[in-house]
Amino acid sequence: MNVSIIGTGYVGLTTGACLAFLGHKVTCIDADERKVKALQAGKIPFYEPHLPELVAGARHNLSFTTEYAQSIPTSQVIFIAVGTPPGQNGAPDLKYLEAAARGIGEYLSGDFVVVVNKSTVPIGSGNWVESIVRDAYEKRTSKKANGVFAVASNPEFLREGSAIFDSLYPDRVVVGSDNQRTAEVLYSLYRPLLEQTFIAPSYLPRPDRMGAVPLISADLASAELIKYAANAFLALKISYINEIGQLAEKVGADITQVAKGIGLDARIGTRFLQAGIGWGGSCFGKDTAALVATAGEYGLDAGIVKAAREMNRRQRERVVDKLLDELKILKGRTICLLGLAFKPDTDDLREAPALDIARKLIERGARVKAHDPVAMSRFLQEYPDLDVTLCASAEEAAQDCDAVVLVTEWQQYRELDWESIKNSMRGQVLLDGRNLLDRARLAKAGFRYLSLAG
Repeated sequence: MNVSIIGTGYVGLTTGACLAFLGHKVTCIDADERKVKALQAGKIPFYEPHLPELVAGARHNLSFTTEYAQSIPTSQVIFIAVGTPPGQNGAPDLKYLEAAARGIGEYLSGDFVVVVNKSTVPIGSGNWVESIVRDAYEKRTSKKANGVFAVASNPEFLREGSAIFDSLYPDRVVVGSDNQRTAEVLYSLYRPLLEQTFIAPSYLPRPDRMGAVPLISADLASAELIKYAANAFLALKISYINEIGQLAEKVGADITQVAKGIGLDARIGTRFLQAGIGWGGSCFGKDTAALVATAGEYGLDAGIVKAAREMNRRQRERVVDKLLDELKILKGRTICLLGLAFKPDTDDLREAPALDIARKLIERGARVKAHDPVAMSRFLQEYPDLDVTLCASAEEAAQDCDAVVLVTEWQQYRELDWESIKNSMRGQVLLDGRNLLDRARLAKAGFRYLSLAG
């Protein structure tokens, strides 16, 4: 099928590369000319494992442009995958979505096409996008748009760092549409993935016992709410285990054992029960805020989601409080942060806990040094005014520091020579913000080991 994808951010580029890999002819459209030229030259604008290999292997089916006219008129499916950043009062800013919808309407040829909301958008956005596309088409052609297009919702459930795996081997595909023809088109588009008939890439083999992928067909509003509800629930699990972690600290319990004990209950599950600094990234913060804002529009309070957000915010403050308890004075101290990205295997800094922690430490007069395996160049681009000294290695970042805070659970930090690091430090405090490290080993090396849950 001929597919256009508007937006070459995290979701758009990943989706485009995967559909091209499955055999569809995909054109990715972006207004940023420099970004498009870089993609045409084979340069990936963000870090995601296996994405460069996937793009390279699918290049015969994949192209990039800034011009709607080059692909919209011949497309059978058009994905909108633009950013929806938080706006006023937590509600998403939909200006990019509106511009994309208008651009689609201005270039539709008149043959039936499915317009898919892939961006995470407020409930009701499908109807709104449909009206914008319709108005733009009818204004240009002076013809009615009946039967020319239909709008669907197809939310993504990608984990940064595992996006290619989640795209090729999803646990479900959700399609929201009020139009039977639309559902049939999207089934045909996703059929190789749903039936798992494609040849798996050598660098990412198909999981054992991988069967057919469930297709969830829903109406537009339900599909839109599924995305928000899923992300909010995962955020709730993290905030919940962090709240239990505070109680564990008071009573002398081991939160990792508690999490394992409740996670093995099949009704609860082990995932997203890792106590620590809390969640960040492009989804949980934005989507929980949007869910609260949407609930407010209908006179609802969304108190549970609000509480999860507040617990997550307080976890970052607890890092500074813990350091204050140990060091007594932060002014003039040097603190090392290990990890800048909000999670491992990505360079995404959106809502990253390290940023808030660094700001709070600097406000209290501390000097901050930091290291991250992949996110430092992006940090320099996006936060040039944040006074953090970036170091080429974790060892260099920790040298002469009064305390080390492990912020992002990169696996390589577990494997550091912590004994040598301790000898290079001025102090002995190590705050393991992710419960990643071997407490006994660090204590033996001479560290004063701390966590957010004990």
